[in-house]
Amino acid sequence: MDRLNRRTGAMSLTLLLSLSAAPTQPQAEPSHGQRPWQNPELSPDLRAESVVRQMTEDEKFSWLSQLLPVPDAPPASPQPGAAAYYQPIPRLDLPARLENDAGLGVTNRGNARPGDDATALPSSLLLGATFDPALAHQAGAVVGREARARGFNVQLAGGANLIREPRGGRTFEYVSEDPLLTGLIAGQSVAGIQSARIVSTVKHFAVNAQENGRVMASSNLAEAALREADLLAFEIAIEIGRPGSVMTSYNLVNGEYASESGFLIDRVLKQDWGYAGWVMSDWGGTHSTEKAVLAGLDVQSGAMLDPAPYFGRPLREAVAAGRVPQARIDDMVRRILRSLFATGVIDASQRPDTNTVDPAAHRLVARTVAENGIVLLKNAGDLLPLSTDTRRILVIGAHADRGVLSGGGSSSVTPPGSLRLPGTNLMGFETEKVYHPSSPLNAIRSDVSGEVSYADGTDIAAAAQRARDADVVILFAEEWRTEALDAAGLALPGHQETLIEAVAAANPRTIVVLETGGPVTMPWLDKVPAVLEAWYPGAGGGEAIASILFGRVDPAGRLPLTFPADEGQLPRPTQSDPALLASSPGRPIEGGTVHIPYDVEGSDVGYRWFARQGLDPLFRFGFGLSYTRFALSDLSVERRDGALSASLTVTNVGKRPGTDTPQIYVSLPGPAGFVPRLAGFARVRLEPGESRRVSLPIDPRLLARYDVARGSFHIAAADYVFDAGEEAGKTILRTRLQLDAIDAGK
Repeated sequence: MDRLNRRTGAMSLTLLLSLSAAPTQPQAEPSHGQRPWQNPELSPDLRAESVVRQMTEDEKFSWLSQLLPVPDAPPASPQPGAAAYYQPIPRLDLPARLENDAGLGVTNRGNARPGDDATALPSSLLLGATFDPALAHQAGAVVGREARARGFNVQLAGGANLIREPRGGRTFEYVSEDPLLTGLIAGQSVAGIQSARIVSTVKHFAVNAQENGRVMASSNLAEAALREADLLAFEIAIEIGRPGSVMTSYNLVNGEYASESGFLIDRVLKQDWGYAGWVMSDWGGTHSTEKAVLAGLDVQSGAMLDPAPYFGRPLREAVAAGRVPQARIDDMVRRILRSLFATGVIDASQRPDTNTVDPAAHRLVARTVAENGIVLLKNAGDLLPLSTDTRRILVIGAHADRGVLSGGGSSSVTPPGSLRLPGTNLMGFETEKVYHPSSPLNAIRSDVSGEVSYADGTDIAAAAQRARDADVVILFAEEWRTEALDAAGLALPGHQETLIEAVAAANPRTIVVLETGGPVTMPWLDKVPAVLEAWYPGAGGGEAIASILFGRVDPAGRLPLTFPADEGQLPRPTQSDPALLASSPGRPIEGGTVHIPYDVEGSDVGYRWFARQGLDPLFRFGFGLSYTRFALSDLSVERRDGALSASLTVTNVGKRPGTDTPQIYVSLPGPAGFVPRLAGFARVRLEPGESRRVSLPIDPRLLARYDVARGSFHIAAADYVFDAGEEAGKTILRTRLQLDAIDAGK
């Protein structure tokens, strides 16, 4: 049984509401010896319960709501830059809860810790492109160790939303458009963070697909589709990562705010999945007292951004009047304590010590992630890898002389040496456009013996003229995304497309390196021989890009989302107008609720939508080139002892070592069936001529439809089709398996 997320006899809110509302009186502590909750041999449940019995009402409520730790407004956090600070309770030897953003590293809000050298990891989208859960765990461990070293014990990480809107402002913070890939990568990232004995969240629960009008947008989706896609990603992530907390989203789901949705929090998360941790709102994302508490929300975060301190005096008054049971308050606190015990927070030292981390080793992890997640999209004539003896190389654009682009918002990490440019305003805070100090230009110069020059690309004619004299041009193009604002379409912004076409016309050996927060359209694609998608590659990004360009590393990244040929292929080509909608908490609401019809695609998100509609995208989910070639053979699928698995042989038939990512897709033809779904994948590194047999476990929920009447996943008795390939929609091998009807669980 899952030690963190499931507990015997977990109480539903229905049961809690039937319990007495009489206040729990603190019990006398043992007169001598060890306190019960200090005994690590006891279960987290028993330890938490023993503490709750000793807490006063003031102590309990002090952990349920807190303002942002503004220095001039007590209680201020002892650790500058924290997102939230909940005071310690020395009488019970309980440490403070110090919470910080986010999943891409330990942020330094407002440069509150001058000189802080936290590692800037690549974007979660790049991490998804690695298709490597083990690497996700390593990256998470970096975040966890660095958070603990700075005194934080709750990291607001674990983005697990599916990318339904490829223009979304926070697409770079999420993993993919697929529930299996998202769940595995996000889950391992959370597990890595918590390996440092701190709590990680998963977020934003649920269906937080767009940023324009995010506090007013209602994600409308039928329950079966919701369970088969968005919620399945969270379910897998929670099963693997066992996060201590779940953060709700700003948006509404089917007309009800996620932070006060009894369906999402109490029924799905706490009852159906048996989740035993605590549920927090996003900052300024609480909208009520009684409704939110009785729906299962345990903590109001960032109350200063809400209209009222709902979980402060109003909650006390609701308890006193009997509208909220005292048992519910105890349950809220118990859940927090249980997670702190289960993850080891309370038993670990709380003293910050930055000497416990190795910045160089962590930067190497960041670089390794980038090298494994950068995707080679085009390589006509095998232009890449470049020779280190190339005489004249011209590098153009995107501040490649200074660093690599990062996404904006609460997840932004700004190590010393970062280039900081004006960005946008987020919740009253200026959000900078940051370039991490890993210059591709300098990395390229370190790799070659010839001349490497640079042009910033602002003068298109001058850049094209200089391109004529170069042996090779490496042109960097960028697309910046940030929290609270979606991208305005999928085209590269500014004059970059004109720049690419002009330079490519001047020099046919032009390589385009994209630094983007999601997919972009490429009307210029036929005019260049090579394209590399580098995403937001983090602290070692410049070196990682150079390693791939010059062949020290084989490109192993695969697309974690579909690149549409144009926006007309999307389920909703038209975007919400950000000028007409409020997108941040704490700001005046303009207009009414905006209903987003996700039932258009239902559970067929991303590549599934393209398959269902028969659309041919620019680049398919799972696609990525290598400098070598691979062959797949001998596909088989079997069910043994109730478990499903697929096996196939992967062979490197090229002349260089490389990594392949074979993918298994399952489908059920017919009106009651479904289009191909990713059911398994593996990363296989092979030397030239080497073959390996690979076995892939298959989660039965990926073959199932969710039956709302039964309240569970159900596999129909049918003949299922299993395809093996290296991208969605491109079958290399096929087999079938007849299955009997199976109940696949909740």
